[in-house]
Amino acid sequence: MTDKLKRAQAIIESIYSTTIGNSSNPASMSFYQLDTYRFFFLLAFMQEHFEGSEISQEYAISLVPKKFASRIKRLQVLKQSVQLGYINEESSLTDKRRRIYTPSDSMVNDFLEMTESVSNIQKKLLKLRRAR
Repeated sequence: MTDKLKRAQAIIESIYSTTIGNSSNPASMSFYQLDTYRFFFLLAFMQEHFEGSEISQEYAISLVPKKFASRIKRLQVLKQSVQLGYINEESSLTDKRRRIYTPSDSMVNDFLEMTESVSNIQKKLLKLRRAR
């Protein structure tokens, strides 16, 4: 087996074991890992949040390309996220009809823990690579 293939397998196993295959995942991360759309939504939503973007309903459902989910599915995931307390929904200060979405503090913490786990794996793999 080539070194590239071994590294690829190690990366796949590591990412899988810290995300989808992690039985101790917090409920919020497990929710977003149920299907492809939810996982892409999580990544895109958090990216926009960390960049300081104001996320309206229309903006939230447009974050992931339409080919991954129907409009109804995208709205359902957003509404479920709010009902489960993973995402906060507030009225806009400028237009009370407009809804603004932000991740809850617990979701931010859960997401950062997940990404930190993946980051730690990358660091370990880099050390292994340099040791060769």
